[in-house]
Amino acid sequence: MKLKSTLLALGAVLLAGYAQAQDGWNWPTDPAQEALAREKNAAYVDYMKSEQFIEALKPLNWLFVNTPELNESIYINGVNIYKGAADKTADAAQKLVYQDSVMAIYEKRGQIYNNPEKWIENKAYFGYQFFKNDKERIGGVIADFEKAIELNGNINHQLVAAYFNLIYLNNAYNKAYTGEQVLAKFEMASGLLNKSEAEGKDVTSSRSLLEQVLINMELIDCDFIENTIGPKLAADPTNLDIANQIFRYSVQYKCYSSNSFLAALELIDSNNPTFATSQVRAMRYMSAGDFDKAQPVLEKALTLAENNKQKGEIQMELAKIHTNAGRKAAARTAAKEAAALDAELTATAYSLIGDLYMSSFNDCKGGESRAKDYSVFIAAYNAYQKAGDSKGMGSARSRFPSKEELFTEGLQVGSSISTGCWVGETVSLATRD
Repeated sequence: MKLKSTLLALGAVLLAGYAQAQDGWNWPTDPAQEALAREKNAAYVDYMKSEQFIEALKPLNWLFVNTPELNESIYINGVNIYKGAADKTADAAQKLVYQDSVMAIYEKRGQIYNNPEKWIENKAYFGYQFFKNDKERIGGVIADFEKAIELNGNINHQLVAAYFNLIYLNNAYNKAYTGEQVLAKFEMASGLLNKSEAEGKDVTSSRSLLEQVLINMELIDCDFIENTIGPKLAADPTNLDIANQIFRYSVQYKCYSSNSFLAALELIDSNNPTFATSQVRAMRYMSAGDFDKAQPVLEKALTLAENNKQKGEIQMELAKIHTNAGRKAAARTAAKEAAALDAELTATAYSLIGDLYMSSFNDCKGGESRAKDYSVFIAAYNAYQKAGDSKGMGSARSRFPSKEELFTEGLQVGSSISTGCWVGETVSLATRD
């Protein structure tokens, strides 16, 4: 419905006004014929101005038959007259005759004046209005649109969605295209809107309509991206245009797990990296367990981050990578940096630090003092407490030294002790009982 209203508004513009007197009148040389031609010309113009379109047809057709090269205005006005006659006619068969006549007038004008670039877009527009649901004629209308694009490099942005709707209908009626051909025509249509946008035109509505038509075709899904577009990139792995196409559709249809999406992402991120491409690329590597490949990509993303929130996200992911690699001190440093950059990451960061401390007992125990060996669990408790992680706090507390163990070593609750090892924190002694 929105496409229809847009085209109706555009139609009002295309039909506005009639051709005024044109240069180059070719009146008959015979005086009697000249007088008759002038009479017929005046008659059809009078009828046209009063919107008596059907009455205007007889004198107009006399001019078409007897003085076809009289003046280009008879063809310009002829289109409007036959369009008006078609609109006023209730009889379906007669309406079609008038509509076909509109198309024929354009063709005759082209034969005489050889200037299709001036009118081919209007012809395509009327063809859309008349024949979009005619499976036999729809191909010709598409050809007119594509001729307009070829001759002029673009069409009115309000017509782009209409053109692609014809592709949709032609495919529905006649199975006219492969999926790849439809997609190529969509990309071409989208490119036309990009041109218009670059010229300062607001194409928001036109782009929305164009994309909605593509969605209505139910052509693209994750399998189509992977099995139809993906092999193109595999065959031409440096083709950024194909990579961008895969990336755009994968994001639109939420197809993030495919091999083709990753291949496209790698190419795009290597050539034109952004924070988003580097972050998503690294996350794909991490989800596959390929942490060695993820780390340098995350470090690149850190340099591309635009604010502290983005930097905090990357530091948190780096903390996870360091944890996986057993680089506990580096993991803690990255986690603390993440929390410092974005307070919303405090809970996640300090829960991770608590986990690091909990897993460090065997690394750090010296076997000489149970209080000292178990102090890493107190450090873990403190980290979990900062995170607001009650489950972690309970787990850590269950590993504290007992009162008896402190008494045996001559230590007291509340006294300070250094954990030593890589943890390197001074904590206040507490007991589990």
